Amino acid sequence: MFLRSLLILIVLAMPAGAETPRVPQSQAEISLSFAPLVKRATPAVVNIYAKRVVAERVSPFQNDPFFRDLFREFGQARPRVQNSLGSGVILSPDGLVVSNFHVVGQATDIRVVLSDRREYSARVILGDQEADLAILQLEDARDLPVLPLRDSDGVEVGELVLAIGNPFGVGQTVSSGIVSGLARSGGARGNARGYFIQTDAAINPGNSGGALIDAAGRLIGVNTSILTRSGGSNGIGFAIPANLVAEFVRQAQAGATRFEKPWAGISGQPVDADIAASLGLQVPEGIVISALHAASPFREAGFQPGDIVTAVDGEPVNSAPEMVFRMAVAGLGSQAKVTRLRDGDEETVAVAMIAAPDVPPRDQRTLDEGTVLPGLVISNMNPAVIGEYGLPLTAEGVLVDDPGPYGARVGLRPGDIVRAINGDEVASTADANRALSARMRALSLDVQRGLQRIVMRARL
Repeated sequence: MFLRSLLILIVLAMPAGAETPRVPQSQAEISLSFAPLVKRATPAVVNIYAKRVVAERVSPFQNDPFFRDLFREFGQARPRVQNSLGSGVILSPDGLVVSNFHVVGQATDIRVVLSDRREYSARVILGDQEADLAILQLEDARDLPVLPLRDSDGVEVGELVLAIGNPFGVGQTVSSGIVSGLARSGGARGNARGYFIQTDAAINPGNSGGALIDAAGRLIGVNTSILTRSGGSNGIGFAIPANLVAEFVRQAQAGATRFEKPWAGISGQPVDADIAASLGLQVPEGIVISALHAASPFREAGFQPGDIVTAVDGEPVNSAPEMVFRMAVAGLGSQAKVTRLRDGDEETVAVAMIAAPDVPPRDQRTLDEGTVLPGLVISNMNPAVIGEYGLPLTAEGVLVDDPGPYGARVGLRPGDIVRAINGDEVASTADANRALSARMRALSLDVQRGLQRIVMRARL
């Protein structure tokens, strides 16, 4: 009698138009279980076993804390098989799988195991170490289960998510959590650099390349790294957003063998509180441009030093990794709508998304025995070379692709820029080849390494 009276009071107290409470109709509704969602999603998440052969030097000093660094290159290099364990997500019925580059990159043998124990051999058809993504193609696969991609720009902090993978090789495992943060660009470790979704769903070694899905079973990100002091999950994990995965898939299906992202040809810095105050801005936002390359598409669109880029295609950008991500998602060949702030006036400008021009030709050369540094591989400087090596926009000289045995003895490293040889400036590979072909008793190289200028001297 008491319970009946209580129910009547509750119904009378409900506001007009409110939905009448409904009694749960099934065991699943009573338990609020993730089981139906997991059953749909897990068949499309796979375990990946990769092998690669690496050269390892066995030194008699390797256990000595002092001499092992002095004799790091001592001893004969021996091949050693290195195994890696990770996860992946099936994105097409014919066996297109996404995983992390650090799981499958440079692997010589890749084996993919589905949740129903079917096994396939696979090969990497597109990968990028910086983005830490790779697309695999399973051999002779058909009618496979897939996970649909969600527009990751619609993901919000606080959404329920599940992380699916193969942690520590124990078998397929599911962990739950929420989206803890968005636009994370400075916390992830490993190869990946850029823009991440943060989650507190448990991610451990072996989860790399696995799925981060929403409550509707759609892929919102690929799990890639964690922040940890112990090696286990501390509730701070990172996933690469699905929108970047979609661009990788698009390029892979178009037949690309190397991931290409648009080139901005600009340098700048995030607008902080001090810069905002100096520019009279109410809120610090965006990236202020400090320099533009002569071939930059932003220069072509009318941008100038001092302009502030606040958004790309309507999405805010407050750091260089965010801007790189937004341009990569826009894709080559498109016109991105870039929001510019100049003298307090905001304007949206269309900017062509182009690859870094390989002009002038890099004219890569390997110096022969007639030079003082045979085996040295060099290239001309151009926007494509600058982008590949992350060099300053104003870099001039000749790039060292490979120092070769003699160049290494002098002290050269890949990525060095040779500015002058024996006091004479070099502007091209032809200049360098000519200078190093001359007879000389001593060699002096003016080299730029990062922000340092180094003079290397050697007697010949």
